[in-house]
Amino acid sequence: MAAVTEEEVERVRDIVASVPAGKVTTYGDVAAAAGLSSARIVGWIMRTDSSDLPWHRVIAVSGRPAPHLRTRQLERLQAEGVPVFDGRVDMKVARLALP
Repeated sequence: MAAVTEEEVERVRDIVASVPAGKVTTYGDVAAAAGLSSARIVGWIMRTDSSDLPWHRVIAVSGRPAPHLRTRQLERLQAEGVPVFDGRVDMKVARLALP
């Protein structure tokens, strides 16, 4: 993975912080909005620097959370009114279009 700058980290943090309750976005959407080349960079940033962010609102494009986050993430999203069916977020309803 290419070196990640503080500016890139802050752009990702700002984007994630702007996702409102009841909506989700994808790692790829965040990467595109932040001008990053890969969704994996967003995943790395989220894994290392997101404890104070609404991390649960960033999900894979499939709508399925990572297995180790599944229960906690889906519970938080459902509490915010995000539609979840069969362990998957309804992305057609809940996905936020980022600029």
